[in-house]
Amino acid sequence: MEHKKVFVIDLDETLCHIELLPHENNRWDYQNATPFLNRIEKVNSLYEEGHKIIIDTARGSVSGKDWYKDTKNQLHSWGLKFHILRTGIKFPADYYIDDKAIKDSDFFK
Repeated sequence: MEHKKVFVIDLDETLCHIELLPHENNRWDYQNATPFLNRIEKVNSLYEEGHKIIIDTARGSVSGKDWYKDTKNQLHSWGLKFHILRTGIKFPADYYIDDKAIKDSDFFK
């Protein structure tokens, strides 16, 4: 199946909110992330329209922990529709520069 367009979407603080656990060396509390349901609805609409959805997260890129299974289960529990989930591959950074980038707050208006 050929998709109309491909959307690569960040997870944490884009599709959900996560907290730092200061008492655990500032580890992110991925297990208790809270979904932004209105944003998930928009992504699901894109999926239903025939676009390819890739969820891209840095979870595990620093710690080396494999977050794939936990994250996949979490996304399914939220009802998020996607084709591909990538974990631990993204480079953690403060800025991502790309000629096709859209700021999350603009995209999810």
